[in-house]
Amino acid sequence: MRGPAGPRTTCSLTPDRPHRSRHGDNHGPRQARWGVRAQARAAGPAAEPRRRQLQNNLTGYAFLIGAVVCFAVFSWYPMVRGIIMSFQRTRRGETTWVGWDNYERIINDPSFWTAWKNTFYFTALALILGYAVPFFVAILLNEFRHAKGYLRILVYLPVMLPPASALFLFKYYAYDPSDAGLFNAILNFFHLPTSDWMQSTTMTMPAMVIASTWMNMGAAVLIYLAALQNIPGELYEAAEIDGAGIWRRIWNVTIPQTKLILSLMAMLQIVATMQLFIEPLILANGAGTQDSATSVAYLIYQHGFFQNDLNGAAALGVIMLIVLAGFSFVYVRLTSRQD
Repeated sequence: MRGPAGPRTTCSLTPDRPHRSRHGDNHGPRQARWGVRAQARAAGPAAEPRRRQLQNNLTGYAFLIGAVVCFAVFSWYPMVRGIIMSFQRTRRGETTWVGWDNYERIINDPSFWTAWKNTFYFTALALILGYAVPFFVAILLNEFRHAKGYLRILVYLPVMLPPASALFLFKYYAYDPSDAGLFNAILNFFHLPTSDWMQSTTMTMPAMVIASTWMNMGAAVLIYLAALQNIPGELYEAAEIDGAGIWRRIWNVTIPQTKLILSLMAMLQIVATMQLFIEPLILANGAGTQDSATSVAYLIYQHGFFQNDLNGAAALGVIMLIVLAGFSFVYVRLTSRQD
């Protein structure tokens, strides 16, 4: 029925129902399901790389577990255990905390300062001889055009010898104090005075540096050779055109181009030589004449195994750890400033 001034109105006895399509489905739920499926299909390709990356990371972590366990068992745990032992005293199976007593006792030992003096002296000589010689040997080998592989093997051969065997070779053949010794025979040939070598208080440290350099320089030479071969040849050609001689080319081209590896090897040289142990143990029978060969590492060995003072040895080891950590910190700061 139409009213006089309004739209047509109808009466219904049933309540209002949502509009349905011919198939009887509601559009709202269907659109929601379609949206969820579209999001899943869109997220599928993006989630696949993340899943693959997670699997690769898990594989890498699985390979690292072995190295982490080895470091934890054989490096980190002994380090922490040594720090704890340095503040304890063990007598007849009973352990008590003594604070800084072990450190005071070790520092007041006269051998402590003698050992540090000898260790720093050996490190200084090793930086002069054992650090410079491999670098110049690498420069010399890099100039050869033929038989490079043979010369590299020849230089690296001493590294493959057991350190004890190489040192016994020096002790009984090269450093024989009689005229039959190799070095004394060379000195006699040039009419120079001979030496007692390991029985001399002045020649003990230089003799150990010579033996240590001969044993260990092969690896350093190969590292320097790899660095030298990365220097562009155009730099040397430009230096030659400018009239630079061999020493100017080394100073202005070779050293600046290998500055990073030189600084790294210097740090490794300091850390390695500060742990001087096997050379005095074999060549000088431990302490040497008048403690001329006593090193910090040998003093730790002496406290731990001869005096049965494991707590004092642990305290001395912690002091060495602090000193080496200080050298490493200085190296990191200097290299970071250069970068």
